[in-house]
Amino acid sequence: MSEQNAKGTGTQADPWVLKTPPGTSDYTLYKDESKDPPVLVCTVGTTTLFYDLRCINDLHAMLKAHGDWMELGSADEQKPAKEGTVEAWGRSPDNPVGGWYGLKKGLRGRFGMYIPPLLEALGLAEVEHNARGNRMRAL
Repeated sequence: MSEQNAKGTGTQADPWVLKTPPGTSDYTLYKDESKDPPVLVCTVGTTTLFYDLRCINDLHAMLKAHGDWMELGSADEQKPAKEGTVEAWGRSPDNPVGGWYGLKKGLRGRFGMYIPPLLEALGLAEVEHNARGNRMRAL
């Protein structure tokens, strides 16, 4: 697992328990493969977000192709994402799903906040843990 020592197996009964990259908030993620498309269910406090499950493999492949550190650039859906960031890629018409990996209208953003720690926990990426301006790269 990551330096954050994520706990859980990624099921609804035993979700991954993660921290945001700055380490300021805890949240959980688990896979729900019964949905179409299969989803990652992200719970932050009382808020539940959904991301297309394929984002794990797609983000890892993009980072491998990118070959270097990439800024996370997390932003809410209503705010523009900084160009060249993980967040911008997670909503770009040029990514493998042709748009948002976030699936819950109004709460489709924050891809760059909640998905990178999961890739780190799965041993697929390295993520910085500074107060702001964090980056990630594929392993």
